[in-house]
Amino acid sequence: MSTSILNADLHCHSVMSDGTLTPEQLAARAKANGVELWSLTDHDEISGQARAIAAAQAQGMKYLTGTEISVTFANKTVHIVGLGFDHTNAALIQGLHNTRGGRSERAQEMAEGLAKVGIHGAFEGALKFVGNPELISRTHFARFLVESGACQDTHEVFRNYLTEGKPGFVPHRWATLKNAVQWITEAQGIAVIAHPGRYDFTANEEYALFTEFKAHGGQGVEVVTGSHTVPEYVEYADMAREFNLLASRGSDFHSPDESRIDLGTLPWLPGQLTPVWDALAHRIQ
Repeated sequence: MSTSILNADLHCHSVMSDGTLTPEQLAARAKANGVELWSLTDHDEISGQARAIAAAQAQGMKYLTGTEISVTFANKTVHIVGLGFDHTNAALIQGLHNTRGGRSERAQEMAEGLAKVGIHGAFEGALKFVGNPELISRTHFARFLVESGACQDTHEVFRNYLTEGKPGFVPHRWATLKNAVQWITEAQGIAVIAHPGRYDFTANEEYALFTEFKAHGGQGVEVVTGSHTVPEYVEYADMAREFNLLASRGSDFHSPDESRIDLGTLPWLPGQLTPVWDALAHRIQ
């Protein structure tokens, strides 16, 4: 069997960042959906990795360590997934801690912006949905706005309040692309550009992202992911071939109530690509 035909889901989030399920619940859901190789990739956080490893083993699933690092590139937030790294690596742990550092101040500014348009108590409301206060994010504000009745669903929240130019949007300076890739690779992992179709870059900006990522030692790109369209599967399969990158697959699952794609339900990787897990066979647990 081709290794492209493997139900690998290497992108999802737990309560340790902005998901709603525990690592153990995610592992059970992944197993029930036929996932054979799983990774938990919480935002700028690896404190759930030991639990995820144990949960995967209890379910009889193979596992790769994971995280999703927030990066500022061309004045936009880009996400870099790390896979198969040593989750006890001190430099990676410190780098992620530093990246998380500005979230609380940013969240206070978001709440102030929302208060100006009549939505009060948003910071305290968002905190109710946070498993780790260091990782308060737009997603937690979105859940509060839905609970309070300001919007019908989280997608409406983002459209009306939490994207650039809207009342609750506050930019954040994250890690550099170079730092994120180096933290991952120096911890014996592989860096992967997450859901490149989401960034709304110009063609030149996107080419610069892929070029700089590769120059810093990045090795992979998500081709099949929850937010990509079918044409984007083809587009980023072509980009993977052009830049000689490994191909990854992940649902970006956050919640049974919010996510468009469930764990393990994505299409297979297109042919003629090298799956990222082939290069990480020695790191699979």
